[in-house]
This record gives sequence, structure tokens and C-alpha cells, in this order.
Amino acid sequence: MYGGGGGGGHYDGGSGGAGNANALFGGGGFMPSQSTVVPENSGLSKGRSAQTLLPLTVKQTMDAAQTSGDRSNFAINGVEVSTIRLVGRMLGKVERVTDVVFTLDDGTGKIDVNRWENEASDAKEMADANNENYVIVIGGLKGFQGKRHVVAYAVRRVTNFNEITCHFLHCIQVHMELTGLKVDGNYISNLVLSVFHDPSVMDQEHGLHIKDVIDRLKLPDDVVSAAIQGHVDVGNIYNTIDDFHYKSVRNG
Repeated sequence: MYGGGGGGGHYDGGSGGAGNANALFGGGGFMPSQSTVVPENSGLSKGRSAQTLLPLTVKQTMDAAQTSGDRSNFAINGVEVSTIRLVGRMLGKVERVTDVVFTLDDGTGKIDVNRWENEASDAKEMADANNENYVIVIGGLKGFQGKRHVVAYAVRRVTNFNEITCHFLHCIQVHMELTGLKVDGNYISNLVLSVFHDPSVMDQEHGLHIKDVIDRLKLPDDVVSAAIQGHVDVGNIYNTIDDFHYKSVRNG
């Protein structure tokens, strides 16, 4: 969706990214329209690389319909859920002899995650992520006695907070492709504000140049400019060093 912009360290979720997810995803949940091939750097073994990968929010996983008596069969808007990708904060991490369990919180809900440690690389992967870290989880959605959980194939700590916003934008994109929704002004306004609430942007002293917002969202210049001006008018963002740099008032 977009790249660039580093950002590391700890983020408590209160200023943007997944912490801002309730505002963007608090309604009926966003549904993916299509599957995407698992990327080579996802951490999955070659045996799973032929499966499809769906970007989801936790709310979507909770709303997924169980398609049969098989506890592993789920679908979202008619799309079969095979391998999923979630992004959120790791909470309640418990290390056991053969596996690690934790709760993932992405701002739309919470779900339990189980990661089996079959190899030394699995243990190293899980040692790199701790409570309150943002992590990317790739795995399978399972259900048992009415409760959903994820069996993770890979868990990676987020070191570039752009990945948080990028994940949620991807969820929106595939939902809109499925439903045929048109992009309205309020939708674009929320997208633009979510960029200014990205943790890596919040830490930048002079804020973000309007060109950077355009490059990230891949939207027309005039559309982004109008959305930014709207947020300036209502006091959500403000100019910094010149007429082209802006910051969120949450920085103040």
C-alpha cells in the first residue's frame, strides 16, 4: 500500500495505528474481497506458501461464519478463510514447554493466539516479541466450543509502525473491492487522519509533508489537500514549519 517512514521502540496504542482502529473499524467490520498469495518473507514454510492469505481485523475473525461442523471451516462474505494476517498488540504472553500463548488486541477486539515451538527458530522468533509489542500474526483461524482462536504459523514484532496503518488500509481496500463501495469524503478524511496518527509520524518534530501523505495513500493531490484542509479547519491538525507540513493536535 505504501512504504517509507521508519519508527521503532514501544508504542502504547493510544495515539494511532491499531489504537485508532475503533474509529475506523467500529461498525459492521470490514470484509476482504479476495485472497492474496503469502509473501516469501512472511515466515511461512514452503509447504504453506500455496495457501492464500487474507488481511483481517480481530472483529472480522469473530464475525466469520462457520461453514460446516468442521471447526476449521470459516468464511467471510462468501470468501473462504484459510490463512489470515492480523496486526495488534501482544498481551498476556505465557511461555510453556512446547508453545507460547498470548492475546492479540488490535483495537477492534481481542483473540487468543497459540504458537507452537517445533524448532529453534520458532523459539527465537517468539523470544523477540514481548507484552505490549505490536506484532504481525500469520496463521489459521480455529474454533472450539463457540470460541475463536488463531494457531500461528509466524509471529513477527513490528519495527516499522507504518505496517500497522498499512494493514488496516489493506483491510479497507479489499472490503471495498468486495462490496463495490465508492470512496466518499468521510472515508478519505478518516484515511488522511489515520496517517497523521501513525506512531512514526507522531514522533516527527516537523510533522508530515503533504506530498508524503499523497505518496502513502496513492490518492489524487486535490483530494488529499481538501481532506487536510478540512482537518485544519476543525482543529484536528495544524501547520508547522511552512504551509506544507502538518501535525496532529495529539502531539501537543
